[in-house]
Amino acid sequence: MSNTNAAKPSAAAGTASSATDNVDPAEIAKFEAMAARWWDPDSEFKPLHDINGPRLDFIGNLLSLAGTRALDIGCGGGLLTEGLASRGAEVTGIDMGRGPLNVARLHAAESGVEVRYIETSAEAMAAAEPEQFDLVTCLEMLEHVPDVGAVVKAAAQLAKPGGTLVFSTINRTPESYALAIVGAEYVLGLLPRGTHDWQKFIKPAELARYARDAELVVGELAGMRYNPFSRSCTLNKRLGVNYLLAARKPANAVSGAASDRGTNGASCDKGAA
Repeated sequence: MSNTNAAKPSAAAGTASSATDNVDPAEIAKFEAMAARWWDPDSEFKPLHDINGPRLDFIGNLLSLAGTRALDIGCGGGLLTEGLASRGAEVTGIDMGRGPLNVARLHAAESGVEVRYIETSAEAMAAAEPEQFDLVTCLEMLEHVPDVGAVVKAAAQLAKPGGTLVFSTINRTPESYALAIVGAEYVLGLLPRGTHDWQKFIKPAELARYARDAELVVGELAGMRYNPFSRSCTLNKRLGVNYLLAARKPANAVSGAASDRGTNGASCDKGAA
């Protein structure tokens, strides 16, 4: 599936009046309540554990992680964050949930993994540390925020010129309603009921438009196909439910007063635009 005809993001993707409003307290509360079980592979976070390897492989195929300065937006309890660090990246994880961050810090200390965790929003981090990261990730978070475009813009501001960005979310399709909500939440009980709101899911064309509006070059897309019975996840070209989108910040881009500090990010020009 390609996104050569990216449409203007619809209201279903969600908007907010300002960056300061870009937090949904109900969404934060959902994950605060589950935070203690974040690293339990048999808890409601089981799917996240099962898809983490393929997510890391996707990112690792875009650029070398060794020595890369990376930022994980919406890091939660640190599954992806620690995975990036274990592959050699110098990682910062940010989240607005204090409970998940406490779990992330404790697990990193127990694992001996060095990660910097900060309780802050993407927008505030962009104001504090613009153009400081070779890699910026924001996975399984965009469908939980009021203003998707503001997060994508902040992610772009945080990336160094030439840097790599990776987003993942859920497509707004009948298939995603059947599998990610009815199947996962009501039939199989993989997730608590109410974890997701189908109206907040984001079509690939919408996410691509948000990225272009943030002056990013849209690159590779990949679908994630999860089998809850075998607990396996494979990457493919089907974008009907979960999908990843890679983008690149142009090497000559400058955000605000930040200067071009260089990067080791890889180009993401290939794939659907």
